[in-house]
Amino acid sequence: MHTLELAGVSSGYEGKTVLHDITFKAQESAIYVVLGPNGAGKTTLFRTIAGILEPYSGEVLFDGENLTRSKEARKRINYLSHYNAIPEEMTVRGALDFYARIEGGSADEVISLLSLEELKDKKVSDLSQGQKKRVSIAKVFLRERELYLLDEPTSNLDPAVSKEIRDILLRLSKDRIVLYSSHNLYEARDVGTNLILVRDGSIGYFDKISNIRSKKYQVGIRTSTDISKMIDARLGEGGYYILTVSTPEEAGLALRKLVENGVLVTEMRQLDNPLQELFEDNYGGITAKKKEEEGKVEEKR
Repeated sequence: MHTLELAGVSSGYEGKTVLHDITFKAQESAIYVVLGPNGAGKTTLFRTIAGILEPYSGEVLFDGENLTRSKEARKRINYLSHYNAIPEEMTVRGALDFYARIEGGSADEVISLLSLEELKDKKVSDLSQGQKKRVSIAKVFLRERELYLLDEPTSNLDPAVSKEIRDILLRLSKDRIVLYSSHNLYEARDVGTNLILVRDGSIGYFDKISNIRSKKYQVGIRTSTDISKMIDARLGEGGYYILTVSTPEEAGLALRKLVENGVLVTEMRQLDNPLQELFEDNYGGITAKKKEEEGKVEEKR
């Protein structure tokens, strides 16, 4: 089992502090989703842990070793920037061979892993943004490490490729620590076990996602029977009866009542996302502003 610990870390650029007294300890092999709006400090956090930025104060420790000072300790890390840092003039195969000679691993294996066979002889400069992202991820997977720092790994990727990446990370996270930033709250809930919420350069939340408690729960129930007279549910979009309750236990009691009344329930799922509520509680003004700006764009169209 590995431990990533930040103790009183402040960091930034050219004397300007972006991260303020960051303290947390990740001791569980799992995917830690890092959430926060643009400018919150997510990328600065990744770059500081990776040893690219030296903290103004505090320590970054991995299994007790100082990542800022120890080059050997940093060799245990793989960092994926949200920028595609692959030489544009090289072919995909040439670039991966180049990095494999430096870091170890097999270019052929990651080409197969990320289904890059059709792209391997193309120049990186001729690829789409999504294709470049796949090559960048292939570089990260050349050699397995003990700590992965992945800054928006599924941005610009189609859903099928995104799922492949998440499946690989879920496998790796069984005995490693993975920090994974994303703007997709539903993806974050599905892939993550723990949450690191970054707000204005500070930690707004650090805990298991399962410990987040919503003020209310919306549950969708699919059945061919009209259940609106049995429980307080209304027929909504997609053929779901929508039930709003205060706790998951209340949803369980409602399901038991339906079964006892002979109703065949073919599907029951949570429709809301507790991360959405947490995010809006912390960034309500930002979220509202973004929606307002999106509305203005639609009006112009």
